[in-house]
Amino acid sequence: MNVWIAIGVTALGCYAVKLLGLLVPAGVLDRPLVKRLAALLPVALLAALTAQQTFAEGRVPVLDARAAGLVAAAVALLLRAPFLLVVGVAVVVTAGVRAVGA
Repeated sequence: MNVWIAIGVTALGCYAVKLLGLLVPAGVLDRPLVKRLAALLPVALLAALTAQQTFAEGRVPVLDARAAGLVAAAVALLLRAPFLLVVGVAVVVTAGVRAVGA
């Protein structure tokens, strides 16, 4: 498949999803279940993406330096560190573990 065809299909798909979202009646969006799902779904998707990127290499599960960085970031978050510091701690720990050779 040509790359530009894939880009065009993706763009049309994104537009269609956006249009469908705009066509949903306001009464549906005011339901408590829909509000709760709208609040929790992005968090769940981000957690799933983080887990997949941290603990998998293709289709093979792995446990490497990325896991150490994620644990360090979680500890920094528990200590209420600012976001940039959390990212910095994760980067430094991941790089340190990779440099040691684990």
